[in-house]
Amino acid sequence: MTTPLYVRTEMLPQQSPPVGERGIFKWMRENLFSGVFNSTLTVLALLAIYYLIMASLPWLTNSVWNAESLRECRDIIIAQSGPEASGACWAMVRVRWNQFLFGLYGVPDPFSHYWRPTTAFALLFVALSPVLYYGLRRPATIMIGTVTVLLVLALIGLRTDVGHIAVVTAVMLALMALAWVAPKKLVWVTVLFPLVAFYLLWGGSIWGPVGTLAGFAIFAGVWWVLQSRLGVVVAAGVALVAAAIWWTQIQTGVTTALHSAMPIELYYVRSDDFGGFLLAFVIGVSAIAASLPIGIVLALGRQSNMPIVRMLSVGFIEFFRGVPLITVLFSANFMLLYFLPPRTNFDLIMRVIIVVIIFASAYIAEVIRGGLAALPRGQYEAADALGLDYWQAQRLIIMPQALKISIPGIVSSFIGLFKDTTLVALVGLMDPLVGVTKIVRSDTAWKGIYWEPYIFVGAIFFVVCFSMSRYSMYLENKLKTDHR
Repeated sequence: MTTPLYVRTEMLPQQSPPVGERGIFKWMRENLFSGVFNSTLTVLALLAIYYLIMASLPWLTNSVWNAESLRECRDIIIAQSGPEASGACWAMVRVRWNQFLFGLYGVPDPFSHYWRPTTAFALLFVALSPVLYYGLRRPATIMIGTVTVLLVLALIGLRTDVGHIAVVTAVMLALMALAWVAPKKLVWVTVLFPLVAFYLLWGGSIWGPVGTLAGFAIFAGVWWVLQSRLGVVVAAGVALVAAAIWWTQIQTGVTTALHSAMPIELYYVRSDDFGGFLLAFVIGVSAIAASLPIGIVLALGRQSNMPIVRMLSVGFIEFFRGVPLITVLFSANFMLLYFLPPRTNFDLIMRVIIVVIIFASAYIAEVIRGGLAALPRGQYEAADALGLDYWQAQRLIIMPQALKISIPGIVSSFIGLFKDTTLVALVGLMDPLVGVTKIVRSDTAWKGIYWEPYIFVGAIFFVVCFSMSRYSMYLENKLKTDHR
């Protein structure tokens, strides 16, 4: 039997897909030129980017980094590119970078004190490691090791003396060893970090933070003894009263006597000297860390079956969501002292931190309430079927799922909160955007400079906020278990 001529006996070799169906051409066809409308928008966007680059490129290419004044910058630009040329004077950033980062911290000898906020910033990442990698030895050790190397390089660049560099390096190496041997123990660093950071930043007697820590120890001890007899909530109330008595009536006398016997202290830095991104991070990190647990409590209170708790939570949330932040800041600056005992000298930065925490917690509460409302009713019924009480159900079943759902909203609130720290300039603090920039521009050497400080500050804000956003996306993908 003869095989028909049209029947193929050998397979053809695999052919490459058409050019329009692979690589960059496929991506452009699907994302940029998928239709007439999208193609038009793409062309208009490319034209806008082209004109923006062509308008700013001469200004950027004529940048000057080495000068001592704006006039000297302009003379260099004219000498290089002609009398009609314009250029960026980044020499201002090179000369005044320390004020943008630290404000007037440690004046009149700032470089001998810059190791303190720099070390506190590095310890922040150590305190975050149990939150990000709880119980994971390798990532926690890598993170702390990387921070240690960067910290040492930063201290060398800040002209820190050898003694402080040696002590800080020894502490960081000990923490790295702890992360390798017992990574779960790093949670104690997280617990103690607020007091350590407060002491490093403000200084003064070491016995003040120790006395504050003793108050928290009293709270924990009283709660631990009474919670099995009185219940979690009542025991917490009694413990809070006991801690308040210590803080308001006993602590000052005890810490004063201890300081007289053992005067261990650091150079005290006034809050008026805080400024730049140091101030933004102090307010932002404190508000972010404290507003989340308060927001959780408020969200649970808003869904409570107890009418008084629910009404108080709703009133608190709606009041602070209904007023602008600047109003709350002015209240902290001018009105809060009227509600405190006479002759009370309450630090301005602490006042601002407290009101920003209160303000942010109202928004976080609404975000978490949305996460709680998104959970199916069956999750609550499953917790009841397992015989869990209210707090066990919230801790083990309800709240982990609600927080996972609420991650985008929580991070969005945190990003907005960090950017809103620039509003503290309106109550007299030196934020990086207005406060420090105004000081720099008031100097006769840099009088008339405009775009460079705002671009520099905006770039740092963008890096921080973009990093928070990317970590939020990473966390969402890591916790996304519903379709696996």
